Parts: sequence; structure tokens; C-alpha cells
Amino acid sequence: MHIPARDQKFTLTINGLPVEGATTFDVTNPSTGQILAAAPQCSPEQLDEAVAAARTAFPAWAALPVAQRRQHLRTMADTIDTHTEMLADLVVQEQGKPRGIARAEVAGLGYWLRATADIALSDTVNQDDEERRSVTRHVPLGVVAAITPWNYPLGQASFKLGPALLAGNTVVLKPSAFTPLANLKLGEVLREVLPPGVLNVITGTGGLGSRLTGHPGFNKISFTGSTPTGRSVMAGAATTMARVTLELGGNDAAIVLPDVNVKETAAQLFWAAFANTGQICLATKRLYVHADIYDDMARELAALAAAVTMGDPAQDEDVELGPVSNLRQYQTVLDLLNDCRDQGYTFLSGGLPDPGTTGYFIRPTLVDNPPDSARIVREEQFGPVLPLLKYTDTADAITRANDSEYGLGASVWGADTEAAHRVAQQLQAGTVWVNESMHLHPHVPFGGHKQSGIGVESGLAGILAFTNTQTLTIKHTQPQA
Repeated sequence: MHIPARDQKFTLTINGLPVEGATTFDVTNPSTGQILAAAPQCSPEQLDEAVAAARTAFPAWAALPVAQRRQHLRTMADTIDTHTEMLADLVVQEQGKPRGIARAEVAGLGYWLRATADIALSDTVNQDDEERRSVTRHVPLGVVAAITPWNYPLGQASFKLGPALLAGNTVVLKPSAFTPLANLKLGEVLREVLPPGVLNVITGTGGLGSRLTGHPGFNKISFTGSTPTGRSVMAGAATTMARVTLELGGNDAAIVLPDVNVKETAAQLFWAAFANTGQICLATKRLYVHADIYDDMARELAALAAAVTMGDPAQDEDVELGPVSNLRQYQTVLDLLNDCRDQGYTFLSGGLPDPGTTGYFIRPTLVDNPPDSARIVREEQFGPVLPLLKYTDTADAITRANDSEYGLGASVWGADTEAAHRVAQQLQAGTVWVNESMHLHPHVPFGGHKQSGIGVESGLAGILAFTNTQTLTIKHTQPQA
């Protein structure tokens, strides 16, 4: 049953209890531009309380056998499944994505928790003989600050909660102030199944983020967001020597080789660029197309852009694209489009706010072969805009694709998969796909090169990022049988 967010009560979760915020702040519906609900503002004192609760809960949680922590993750997933519609409905209202994608996001959170629970954690025996036994093991860090962005409020939480908790840490989760509501309700439903203090959820605007990243009570900060903010997080963590994992911005390049089926590839590339209205860190943001097929590819993509349906997903379940998720990002995208217009670049589609709509709607925009120096090429758009870039020499396309401060993801598209693989091996990115894009798996590590981040999430490596390595060496004083 749909319950408008304005008719719901939202509280912080601290030490397993509902806690009123010191004050509240407004959350805006991006589909209408109107205030959606009031969210609790966590005070500095409440931040201290959340950290203290996590610190108190840590010894008992870390001491649990890993098999019991695995079962807790599975119970969390089962609980989330029973609240799918409620959580998805909040994501639709506060973030603006279509309802089907919001449901998939909630389902993905449960899936990620279960799959993470299945990852084996084991010690490594380095030496075991008559002289000594040496074993390397991985012990939890302590209290983790998990800071998540607004584009996938629950999906991004899944990359942090499962690994951190399975490794034996306790967590203080802070979602974006643009999209706090679903995570506040997540804290509400999970405090019924987790020991008090194991998961705390706080929200707020202003200086809460900087207070959190510089707080001496955290042993680890796991942050997903922009590269400039990531630098600030790293600076704050340096004051306490907290470990960091940073999943930051991207400007992912796709290289399309001339032997592709243009129509089929265009359909895949369109959604690689414009799914979630282009607001995905791994979305294709630069598209390099061989000159032999450039015009055909441009026509196919423009036709797809013209046909896609946009609207308020809370009012129409059939819309394919929602709005840009907040006013700040909307203005960023419009600024890039205005720069394209000022520079005389050609739009093959879009280029303007969607007429006849309220909220932060921009039609899918294709920019026709702007120069490599253009802002629309150099900067991360994080919105429904894609520059199409023409090339004639594959080596040149590789050089141009790598000419970026970012290195999160990339893709290569070609009928000859061996040739495409050779190209993929030369791209400077943490994840490179051939003939697909944005496919992630809970057992596979994911992270960025260059300015796109530090460390990885997911997989065994992602879990170990929430641990300290400890080697225990025992020298035998008596001969061993």
C-alpha cells in the first residue's frame, strides 16, 4: 500500500532504539520539486551516542562465530524482503527512479547480503612444522562509518553493510541528505533483528559529514561519492588514521569497434548511458564510435532518445526514466548543456529541460562529436547527457579513452571478441567489460583507478578491506608429534 512519505514518521536508529533528531531538515521530491518529508537532523551529541553504541556493541559482535554473523546477514535479507514495497516506494519518492528499478534495488540489497554471507573467510597457514606454526588471520577493525550517495540509496548501502558486518565490525550508516528516508526505514526494520548498536543509522545536513569523517571513534570510513568530497574524507581520516575505502567519480569510456551490429549495440549502449537518468557511477559517459558506423549509431541512439518515456514514477509505473535526483545535480547538468550551447556544439537529441513537466527533468541528450577538450567530455556529467566521439584508428581511441583523471569503468564493443579483448586490456580502469556494461557481482571486487577511488568493494577483497591482518607465530618449546 502506498503511503506518502509526508505521512510517515522517520527516526534515527541509535543503539537499537528509535531516536528523534535534534531538529529536522526537508527532503525534496525531484519529480515535483516540492517538499516530500521532514527527516531527523543528527546533532553532534547524537553522533557521539551512535559511535559509542557501536563501540559498546563491537566486542560481542566481533566475538560471534562467523557462522552466526552469516546467519544474521541472511536474516537481514529476509527482513528486507518483507518490506520491499515500502522501501521501494520511498526510493521512488525521494530519488525519482522508476518503480521497477526501485524494487530491483531493494531486492539487490537482500541478494547482496545473502551472497556476501556465502563468501568463505579462512586463515592462511604460513608454516607448520617441528619448529613453529605461523598463521595469518584477519580481525575486524572496529567501528565503521558507511557514507552512501543519493543515486542508489539502498544499493550503495549493500556494498558496505554486508562486508563490514560479516568481518565483525559494527556500523554507523549515514546516507545522503538528498535521499535519507529509505535508509532511515531500513534502520527501523533491521533494529528488530540485530543486536543493539551493531547498526546505527544517522542523517543530517551541514557539517555532519565532516564531523563524522574526523571523529576519533571510527576505525574505518567507507565512502561513495564525488572525487572532491572523497579528498575531504581522506583528509579527515588522516587526522585519526582511520582506514579508508573510497569509491569516487567516473567518466567511463566505451569504444565501439566497426564490426558491431549497430542496432543491437545501440540499444545496449543507450541504457548503459541513460539508465537511472545517467546517474550511475559506472554509466557510459563518453562513447567512441568508429567513423565507418558513426552516423548509423548516432541515428539509432537519437531515435531511442526520442522514444523513451519520462515522468513522475510515483504517478506512472510505466515511465522509463525519472528526473535528475536533486536540484544541485540538475543545475550541474544544465550548466554543462549551456556550455555546449555556448561553444556551438550540436545536439542530436535533448539539450533542454523536458517541456511540460515539473521537477528536475532533462530529456536524454546526445552531443555530436565535441572536441576532446570540451567540458562535456572532460567532466563527469552524472546525468542524462552523452557525448558521441568519432575515431578512425583504434590505437588513437584507446589513447583518448585513457586521457582522463578518472579510471572507474570502461567497455569495448565488437563482434570479434578477441579483438575487443585486446583493446580492453589496454584501458586504464578498475573494471572493463566486453560487449556489456555495469555488470557487478557480490563475489567480484570492484574499485577505481586514478582519481576514481582507493581500495575495492565486494568479493573477498572487499570484505578484507574491513579487517586488519594479524600473523600469529608460535615457536614450539617441545618437539611436536
